[in-house]
Amino acid sequence: MKTSFIRPRRVALATLLTLAMGAATVPVFAQGAWPAKPVRIVVPFAPGGTTDILARAVAPELSKAFGQTFVVENRAGAAGNLGADIVAKSPADGYTLLMGTVGTHGINKSLYSKLPYDPQKDFAPITLVAGVPNVMVMNTETAKTLGINSVPDFIRYARSHPGKLNMASSGSGTSIHLAGELFKSMTGVFMTHIPYTGSGPALLGLLSGQVDVMFDNLPSALPHVKGGKLKAFAVTSAQRSGAMPELPTIEEAGQLKGFEASSWFGLLAPAGTPADVVSRLQQETSKALNSPAIKEKLLAQGAIPSGNTPAEFTGLIDAEIRKWAPVVKASGAKVD
Repeated sequence: MKTSFIRPRRVALATLLTLAMGAATVPVFAQGAWPAKPVRIVVPFAPGGTTDILARAVAPELSKAFGQTFVVENRAGAAGNLGADIVAKSPADGYTLLMGTVGTHGINKSLYSKLPYDPQKDFAPITLVAGVPNVMVMNTETAKTLGINSVPDFIRYARSHPGKLNMASSGSGTSIHLAGELFKSMTGVFMTHIPYTGSGPALLGLLSGQVDVMFDNLPSALPHVKGGKLKAFAVTSAQRSGAMPELPTIEEAGQLKGFEASSWFGLLAPAGTPADVVSRLQQETSKALNSPAIKEKLLAQGAIPSGNTPAEFTGLIDAEIRKWAPVVKASGAKVD
């Protein structure tokens, strides 16, 4: 009797221990099995802009590398803050990523009096995808009608017609907006800022003649420049672009010493995402960006592919926040 009573207790105890050990191994197994379902890459702007273009270039490569679908999801609004905040508040499990920008993670901290997220504390940087210059463009017919063929022409016209020209951007606080604000402050011209929900919609406004000028990211503007619908005057980077070497820099063309307002785009995950997931994403993204086919495609569009380490990308974000703070202050731009 005594033996038969003790034996079931031993069996029950052994069973409980087995179940407990099995439960303890579940998170390790789940983490090791990542990705076990589709991963979404949130683009915090409307389709058609450079952020969207780069996300859609990277997503298929990651899908092939990991054997799971990487889906691009456009969540535009508040100059990228809406999409960035969605990712910041998502589970740190590797299934929600952000294609962040110089706006969401470099400029907005100084531009907005209140951000719903902290660009440094709420994210785990994965890798810089690409850096791109912006390009100053006008609707070709508008430029022809107004007799504007160069940066000096534009400055002369804008100074003699204050307030007549308006300037499109992909949203308040984006590099496209700040490039225009920097141009305004350094030339003394006045233009009305017209913010859109992304580069794509802003370009449509420019192409249709609703707005006059834009300092767009080169990859999204380039097809329209080559198609003759937009006239490009200069790039906003410190050096000329290999995609359009004939274009001068704004510093060269407008004799604006020190003018530079380039853009960059990179993958980030919510803070707390497992380090091995971040590492695997960085390695595969870097491999894709440096493959001959993808690299050649991006360079032809005016983007310079990167694929740097999480630590290097973190350092870039910190440096960009410091860099843009005085630029925002000098431009007078502020969003409440």
